[in-house]
Amino acid sequence: HIWLPLSKKRDRKKMMLFGAMVTPRVSDWMLIKDIENMGFGSVWLPDSHMIYSDTYAVLSLAAANTSKIKLGTGIAVAPTRIAPVTAHSIATINQLAPGRTFLGIGTGHTGMRVMGMDPIKVGEFREYLRVTRALLHGEEIDYTLNGKTRDIKFLHPDDGFINVESPVPIYVAADGPLALQAAGIYGDGRICSHNQSKALLKDSLETIKLGAQKAQRVLPETFNTTVLTYACVLKPGESITSERVIDEIGSMAIASLHYWWELYKNDGVTSTIARSCHAIWEEYLEFTEQMEIPLEKRYQKVHLGHCAYILPEERRFVTENLIRSTGGLVGTPEEIIGMIRDREAMGLTEIALLPGMEFARKNLSDFSTHVIERY
Repeated sequence: HIWLPLSKKRDRKKMMLFGAMVTPRVSDWMLIKDIENMGFGSVWLPDSHMIYSDTYAVLSLAAANTSKIKLGTGIAVAPTRIAPVTAHSIATINQLAPGRTFLGIGTGHTGMRVMGMDPIKVGEFREYLRVTRALLHGEEIDYTLNGKTRDIKFLHPDDGFINVESPVPIYVAADGPLALQAAGIYGDGRICSHNQSKALLKDSLETIKLGAQKAQRVLPETFNTTVLTYACVLKPGESITSERVIDEIGSMAIASLHYWWELYKNDGVTSTIARSCHAIWEEYLEFTEQMEIPLEKRYQKVHLGHCAYILPEERRFVTENLIRSTGGLVGTPEEIIGMIRDREAMGLTEIALLPGMEFARKNLSDFSTHVIERY
């Protein structure tokens, strides 16, 4: 990643990294080259196969046409590919962009929910990480598929097909205690979504360290803690809920409602809903109940535009409370810089921004000019 100086006296290990998450539409790969030129240190590409283009196809184009920026999945969906295939795919990208490739991976909340199915169980996910990490380090590893266990390894690691000589860092998407411990055992970093309180982040890091200790592993000093969020630099006198702001960040803000709806529909869970958003949540729940689609297929409607664009009928749900409670970095340049420094002090090391698809270039350019260059 590109280290961005905060001041001459500050410890380099504490400098915030800035990344961008890009909706992977294969025809938009040039945006990644532009993001590299803007000064961002990394680009993360989502892997929701029922929504976007194939993440590895877009990564291939990006890898062949960039030279500095780090490239990876954000987040690869474990249940939709077996572990050897995921290791093989990201190692192929690493052959094109050696030393600047990473694997962000998770249990598949969105990738599975858009098919009306559940994410992978944590125990299976931990085994998945074990196999994937070993293969990406050029090791032979025992692997079980359909009840049969065999030793597997890449047969031609030195013939230009893949690159495992430069190990690919694994960034684990984790929130629950078992997934966090798995990140400590097999991960080189952890990515979480939206707002993290200081207490929650501290507890999460302690759980990650506990997992590492159980595996007799020392976490590397470079262990990365990334938050996926969104940002919009306000113009003088502009409202936080202006039409322009909603255009640029509304799709990410609304994604929280999608997440809350899935937890409520599947498990009756409402504990993750921000207290300040209870009123808007009730309105949104009523909105989904009026959809002209059977409940058993409603996930298809709820996830339309997910993190890519906002539906006209959903714009009214993007309130100041929703933006604030989900950690949106929306404000003047000075206000945003203050928010970032607060997150840095909490222990976060990277912020990855995901704007609406059609407004990404302008949104990220504004952030680069008014925030990164001044941070």
